[in-house]
Amino acid sequence: MLLPDETYEQGAVVAGHLLAMLRVYDDFLARYRIRPEFFCRYREKEALQKRLSRVVEAASRSSRRHSSSQDASSSNEAVHLQQRLRSLSTELVTLRNRLHVQGAPAAPLKGSALPVPLPGSQPVVPPRSVPAAPAPVVAVPECRPLAPTAGADLEDLIHLQGPLTEDAVMKCLQARFAASNFYTNVGPILLCVNPYRDVGNPLTLSSTRGLALSPQLNRVVQEAVRQQSETGYPQAIILSGTSGSGKSHASMLLLRQLFAVAGGGPETDAFKHLAAAFTVLRSLGSAKTATNSESSRIGQFIEVQVTDGALYRTKIHCYFLDQTRVIRPLAGEKNYHIFYQMLAGLSSEERSKLNLDGHTPGSLRYLQHGDTRQDLAEDSSRFQTWKTCLGILGIPFLDVVRVLAAVLLLGNVQFIDGKGLEVDVKGETELNAVAGLLGVSGAALFRGLTSRTHNARGQLVKSVCDANMSNMTRDCLAKALYCRTVATIVRRANSLKRLGSTLGTLSSDSNESVHNQAEVTSQHASTVGGSTNAGSKSMAALNNAVRHATDGFIGILDMFGFEDPKPSQLEHLCINLCAETMQHFYNTHIFKSSIESCRDEGINCEVEVDYVDNVPCIDLISSLRTGLLSMLDVECSIRGTAESYVAKIKVQHKHNTRLFEPKPVDPRLFGIQHFAGRVVYDASDFLDTNKDVVPDDLVAVFYKHNCNFGFATHLFGSELKALYSVESVPRGVSFRISPTSHTDLLNGDEPVSTLTQDFHTRLDNLLRTLVHARPHFVRCIRSNSQETPNRYDRGTVVRQIRSLQVLETVNLMAGGYPHRMRFKAFNARYRLLAPFARLHRTDDKVTEDCHLILQYVVDLISKQHNSLVSTSWALGKRHIFLSEGIRQHLENLRTETRQKAATLIQSTWRGWHCRYRWAALRREKEHKSASASTTLNNRTPIGGAIARPRPQPIAGTPPPDPNEKCDAKIIQQTCNLFGLDLERPPPVPPSRSYTVSGNTKLGYPQTRVMKMSYPEDCGGDGQILMKGETVLVVGASHRRGHLIVEHKHCTFHVPFQYLELKQSVNI
Repeated sequence: MLLPDETYEQGAVVAGHLLAMLRVYDDFLARYRIRPEFFCRYREKEALQKRLSRVVEAASRSSRRHSSSQDASSSNEAVHLQQRLRSLSTELVTLRNRLHVQGAPAAPLKGSALPVPLPGSQPVVPPRSVPAAPAPVVAVPECRPLAPTAGADLEDLIHLQGPLTEDAVMKCLQARFAASNFYTNVGPILLCVNPYRDVGNPLTLSSTRGLALSPQLNRVVQEAVRQQSETGYPQAIILSGTSGSGKSHASMLLLRQLFAVAGGGPETDAFKHLAAAFTVLRSLGSAKTATNSESSRIGQFIEVQVTDGALYRTKIHCYFLDQTRVIRPLAGEKNYHIFYQMLAGLSSEERSKLNLDGHTPGSLRYLQHGDTRQDLAEDSSRFQTWKTCLGILGIPFLDVVRVLAAVLLLGNVQFIDGKGLEVDVKGETELNAVAGLLGVSGAALFRGLTSRTHNARGQLVKSVCDANMSNMTRDCLAKALYCRTVATIVRRANSLKRLGSTLGTLSSDSNESVHNQAEVTSQHASTVGGSTNAGSKSMAALNNAVRHATDGFIGILDMFGFEDPKPSQLEHLCINLCAETMQHFYNTHIFKSSIESCRDEGINCEVEVDYVDNVPCIDLISSLRTGLLSMLDVECSIRGTAESYVAKIKVQHKHNTRLFEPKPVDPRLFGIQHFAGRVVYDASDFLDTNKDVVPDDLVAVFYKHNCNFGFATHLFGSELKALYSVESVPRGVSFRISPTSHTDLLNGDEPVSTLTQDFHTRLDNLLRTLVHARPHFVRCIRSNSQETPNRYDRGTVVRQIRSLQVLETVNLMAGGYPHRMRFKAFNARYRLLAPFARLHRTDDKVTEDCHLILQYVVDLISKQHNSLVSTSWALGKRHIFLSEGIRQHLENLRTETRQKAATLIQSTWRGWHCRYRWAALRREKEHKSASASTTLNNRTPIGGAIARPRPQPIAGTPPPDPNEKCDAKIIQQTCNLFGLDLERPPPVPPSRSYTVSGNTKLGYPQTRVMKMSYPEDCGGDGQILMKGETVLVVGASHRRGHLIVEHKHCTFHVPFQYLELKQSVNI
């Protein structure tokens, strides 16, 4: 049998290519000095190589005339051997993933998963490929064409070509950093490298308004809003990284994006109130540390309720840990920014009222131990902004600065042991000044600081404290005043709301839920609309719908980053525990759940992810009985010492590799190996910090009968209420420094918890919230440790890459099964991709439909020949498992299909609507042309030319089409459903008595300038307001969108678009 000449030539060419590929493997083994016996099928490879050599030799020495049948069989044998060669590459894939080979990418042979070197090209190792899986797994043969080198244009690290190594990831990030691309995806996970281009920015919503928004962050927000709208489940955007990696910056940009997508933009009242709240909290909660000049010392969880794609309410949850900084900042660091800004921005008169005349950061004891340098102009400007934002929130400025000034002056009050029983005070002037600022007498404050009541078996015993105890009580008072002021401002910010508005500002306090707000709103609406029984039932049904619609939220979590200060204190241990917990949450959601799900459902995943589990470190710190925090609480209860505490934990955990002995050996030092590095902790102040309390002798000083400063009484409101619920006051009770709810205080005479117990409880509650939410991860990385703009330090970045386990994440996303969906959910989302007629669309055939959909998508991908990553999938027992590559293809095809369908539907409907109304439109057009010609014929020409008619302004919406009238019965049913009465419509809500310009509320009257003449068509003797005239606005008009203007003893109702605020006049 004779075959065409091309058949014989093709057999020889294929055999030659396969031989070249086998030589590439030999070079690879020789380059890395790998023994051939490493591969279990190496002998089979040698046999295959010999057979291919025979095919090539036979093709070269035989003529077509005499050896046609032999060459035909050789050609068929070469095709068969090519298929066997594909399976031999399986064992090289795992090895190639761990070795980096330099070389240019080669174009693969069509139909083959392995690249074949062409003449003139360098031999390369085959790219990453997911091998053929067993029965339920379906793997797509990958066709990898030439792709651009991994660099500035590579937006997703799963598309990295060549071997996956740490160096490849670092080179890609560095290339994108040099091209000012600071955001890189790893599948759905976003990496953000902080370039430090805006050092000194206070990182608030207002200060970041001028910064460009990145499309990567926009995709994160849009995905969260989409999933919340479609499923109703809560969404959580979790930012993690070391201190200084840009988490606060990214959180503000994400919040701006969220307002742009669902909140109406930055010009709404909701955005302005939230921006004011963050400006106030940023100054109170940020400080300069050794590694970060704008370090957030307050963790924040911003909870945003989004209903039907529109922002409904927002709420701020704050986690204040670094309380010791108020009284004792570390060497080289600063206290909170507000203290320096207040000293720079107060006027001479205000300083006199606050008894701060002559005081500087160097003369105040609470500030002088840290860095006292400051930029007076910058601090003064920020303080004025902070003062304005306090007014927007409705918080009295003088009340807050009185407390802050008292905190500063308390540091200059020192108690020393006297000759008698009582202690002497050094700084009596400052003590009296503090008493005056807090609205109490100096003698009462002195007694509260230096005396203590004890309850000895039911008998109240009064004692005098020594100098050391009095100074500790003074420091506790300073920390309590500051912490409670921050908590009061947060509650006040969360209480700003507008009922009945879908763009409401901040929510109510922590005890009021959105459900309660919906009930109040519904009661108000039912009272206004009518009191019929049917209307009440309808409103009750509407309330339930609102209640279920607002269950979901979108949260932005900006918690503490990993820190390693010198020395590290108890607050830093809690901060690093929080960072460990967030890292464990990431490991559980990304790695552990994927691996365990594949194992439970019998899915064979060839990619092995060797991630580091940090559960042993978390157990070391927070386990129930033997954890460091639990042992610290026990040591506090028995009044132990720092030395005994460190000795006990070393004995208890002597076999734990996470706990190490620092050098040089110190009885108060111990070290912990965290996920991001080794940290040495100094336990000298652990016990005092953990049990810091305020005695009831001091709290009773601020009772309303003794204190004439209502704000100070409000700071201890819950404690005073619980204290004075019993006749005997004081009675030897102690209270926590941080505010505690009244109900918790009624259950015992001791503090509700220690600092560590309180923090651990709040962290557990946060985790319960996150567990029920769909997480979206943003991993932040600092580019260098000196905050130098546009500097990429490879050593700093690679340490964070390892601690955040970026390489393991890329490996899982590129070749594993990180995504899984229920069969019904997959079918409901992607069934539009497959031919409609071939789908069964029944519950018992849902698995077959899923298989059909994926097979159809795989066929489309194979036709395009542009798949650079694994596009494999697998059918499990309850889920369908997807690789990141196939998920991206599915989403892109779904978006494209929906876009085409929407375009087709719109074009079809518009065409039909135009044809349906064409007769009426033609008659209307003919009528208009006839009337226009009549008007032109009757108009008198001026100067030989016809005057151009002035266009008439649009007065309102066009009249409704008489053919599209709504049925009266439907109107009545709708009114009955929502409790409305057409005869008695609800009254128009009153207009605001102010307007908002920037971050300032402006009341009436206001001076404004006319932007255009009004009215435009005024004729005869009518009054007219000319463009550029200055007018006086006295209030809001009853007409919608109009203002009442008085000018030359005349009153006008002018639309607000005709007026602009005169900036040079201060109201």
